[in-house]
Amino acid sequence: MKEQKWIHEGLITESLPNGMFRVRLDNEDLILGYVSGRIRRSFIRILPGDRVKIEVSRYDSTRGRIIYRLRNKDSGD
Repeated sequence: MKEQKWIHEGLITESLPNGMFRVRLDNEDLILGYVSGRIRRSFIRILPGDRVKIEVSRYDSTRGRIIYRLRNKDSGD
């Protein structure tokens, strides 16, 4: 049986070594996020200030997997 995961939206606040990021969720929690393999394979760049969707485990709510980079409204990408 698959593990239950919660999906949140947040803002990248800091870039850390080895593809890790500090993410501030919309509910003001700070968690540590890493880039999913699909994003890494597609060479999608994630920078501080980007809005992302992050998948968080029920059992460890301090770490999560970044699964999607949301489009910024002010930029043309």
